[in-house]
Amino acid sequence: MFSKKVVIILLTTALIGAGAIFVGCSSPAPTPTPAAASAPLTGTLSIIGSTSVGPYAEELAAAFDAKNDDKTSVGVSQVGSGPGIKAVIDGTADIGMSSRELTDEEKAKGLVTYKICYDGIAVIVNKANPVNSLTMDQIRDIFAGNVTSWKQFGGDDAGIIVVTREAGSGTRSAFDELVMKKANITAKAIQQSSTGAVTAYVAGNKNAIGYISYGSLDVSQVRPVAVNGVEPSVATIKDGSYIIQRPFLLVTRGEATGLSKAFIEFVLSPEGQAMLAKHNLVTV
Repeated sequence: MFSKKVVIILLTTALIGAGAIFVGCSSPAPTPTPAAASAPLTGTLSIIGSTSVGPYAEELAAAFDAKNDDKTSVGVSQVGSGPGIKAVIDGTADIGMSSRELTDEEKAKGLVTYKICYDGIAVIVNKANPVNSLTMDQIRDIFAGNVTSWKQFGGDDAGIIVVTREAGSGTRSAFDELVMKKANITAKAIQQSSTGAVTAYVAGNKNAIGYISYGSLDVSQVRPVAVNGVEPSVATIKDGSYIIQRPFLLVTRGEATGLSKAFIEFVLSPEGQAMLAKHNLVTV
């Protein structure tokens, strides 16, 4: 018979041994390995084209470069849709900007388009002009030079000064297609080379009328007229009731690859689309 003291010693030893076995069989919890952060992109990118798309492309380019720790350098040059598309065809630009659809001839050059948003074309008058609504037919007649006095639309007895964009402008091409149809803009029209220049001219002349990107509309300077009774807005452009509208496109020769693809993906991402939406553009 074992004494009580011996039994206690044996039990204690057994418990210590079992504890040691338990500890020896346990492994410390593995330390999680942090996910590797994606490396910033590097390289340069040239984007050329529309003066309507250009201001937004510049803002997107700055955000894209910042997102890549400024290891990328995206340059944006605003020269008009036509020259931008030609630069892509010629291989002197990575991405073209267009504020109109491509022509069949341009499409035949192997170009690929990426629709980034929709924009209305606002028909603008001076803020002192009492005319606030015109039909499409009336707008066509004004820009064709068939009607020359504001009095015919309930305005002042004053001559209408037509302001248009230059040949090669995407906004001009879209306006010709959507509004003018087969009619020509009057040769007496004042030509301006950018959205900002058209705005400035109309803002400074009570009898002027022009057309600009709705996204660039500054109602502190000029006033848009309703077209067929519908005023331009994000909602009316989106639902199609404001009929003078066109897409904003990024254009590449063949499918976009490399840095061009990464930039276009950024523009189409929720972050890029939110940046466009801030400027009253209708996102895709």
